[in-house]
Amino acid sequence: MKRARDFFTPEEREKINQAVTEAEKTTAGEIVPVVATASGRYDRPEDLGGFLLAVLLLTVGWLLFQGAVPVAGDWAHGFRLTLRLRWVLLILVGGFIIGVTITSRVGWLRQLLATDREMRAEVERAAWEAFARLRVGRTAGGTGILLYLSLFERMVCVVGDEPIAQKLDQKAWDEVRDSLVAGIRSKRPTEALCQAIARCGELLSMHFPLQPGDVNELANELRVLD
Repeated sequence: MKRARDFFTPEEREKINQAVTEAEKTTAGEIVPVVATASGRYDRPEDLGGFLLAVLLLTVGWLLFQGAVPVAGDWAHGFRLTLRLRWVLLILVGGFIIGVTITSRVGWLRQLLATDREMRAEVERAAWEAFARLRVGRTAGGTGILLYLSLFERMVCVVGDEPIAQKLDQKAWDEVRDSLVAGIRSKRPTEALCQAIARCGELLSMHFPLQPGDVNELANELRVLD
């Protein structure tokens, strides 16, 4: 998986920046596109990967090496297991550590073990965090909107300021989100993001048209979060 800083080429970034400039020519809104490498740490999938590998290794070890041998001696009788407790514990602990390490380094495996609900919650949390950190919610008219694309989760979140939410319902932004996701899945992320930015400009211009003396409060550029 590419990191956010490598996802778009310099030429593609400039195209996205120009799309923001064009979209804001007819609206007082401020559109901020963001691309992030990942939105969450996902410790739970890593722990699950460690647990599953530990159980798998113990199962294989049990099937291959476990047995019962007679206890020899004048005073001893019965049988003992060949795979002793210390080996069982070593397999479990070692398997868990190896599984966590592998899962933390293999993106598709973390995706497989993380639930959609968990990833969507992390993307929404990170989008609101970026909304605050990039000062999108501090424009004079409350007309900031953030297009947040998270690469690891392959999810998009659109976050708008309160005055925008009062004028435009969530359905409008869900359509923008879905079209952007579809474009990324069809291997045309730059075009899809530019189209999403243009659509945001159209929606904002209906309720927040450009006013005389309007000041561009936020830079018209793609923000990268690695």
